[in-house]
Amino acid sequence: MAYKSILTVATSAENLLVTVTAAAQIAQTMDAHLDALALGVDRTQIGYSYVGSGAVVIAAAMERAEADARDVEAALNAALRAQSPTLRASVESLVTQLGALTDVVASRARYCDLVVLPLPYGDNRGVEDEAVTEAALFEGMAPVLIVPPAGLRTSEPKRIILAWNQSREALVAARRAMPFLKRAESVQIVVVDPPTHGPERSDPGGLLCQYLVRHGVRAEVMILARTLPRVSEVLARHARDTDADLLVMGAYGHSRFREAILGGATRDMLERAELPVFLAH
Repeated sequence: MAYKSILTVATSAENLLVTVTAAAQIAQTMDAHLDALALGVDRTQIGYSYVGSGAVVIAAAMERAEADARDVEAALNAALRAQSPTLRASVESLVTQLGALTDVVASRARYCDLVVLPLPYGDNRGVEDEAVTEAALFEGMAPVLIVPPAGLRTSEPKRIILAWNQSREALVAARRAMPFLKRAESVQIVVVDPPTHGPERSDPGGLLCQYLVRHGVRAEVMILARTLPRVSEVLARHARDTDADLLVMGAYGHSRFREAILGGATRDMLERAELPVFLAH
């Protein structure tokens, strides 16, 4: 079991080497093909303008987006040249308006096994980075590996934390992460403050553990108390304490004008992520 088609998307020529290197390492390990998409994004929103000025503004904005796309494409090609010569990879360059970005990314994400992206929040990150992540997860229906600025320790994570809360999203994440889970030395199914009333009240995480073990995963269940205000903080602290290489969790969202956006729990985790985070919805 392995990922065979991997996608990475870049909207800026700056600081993309870490993400491309992570995607390339996974592609090499899994014997996969890496597709890199360079996006030039027109971020302007035409509001009030003088008669006749709108077309001029739009044309100038598209010219800037085309220049950005060329710069990103050149940076992607340079980053790929820095990888192993045996890497199978291709680069595509596109220009899109911010409002159409979701469809562009989703159409590519639907036909890949894994999308590798940088943290969507932080310095030098814009609204388009969050939009790319949401498009891949919610409209592209693809699992997404978020790579922090420090990059990957290894393309085959040895110690994995799987956040479990009995939700559909968490189960989807566990299934989609199976190529990583099966290669790991240990997988901790972490349950934070399990509910006292529910189908798993007598054995939180037990059925998931059984399912994973039958797939050859070295899994165990860890019950944690919610000793910090947010579950994301508890998970982050446990990841540091156990020196984990990867966190697997469900991606939660809600609707805004009929478009799915990242929910508070997922946003909290990504805003403070110190290790790679595997998300699926």
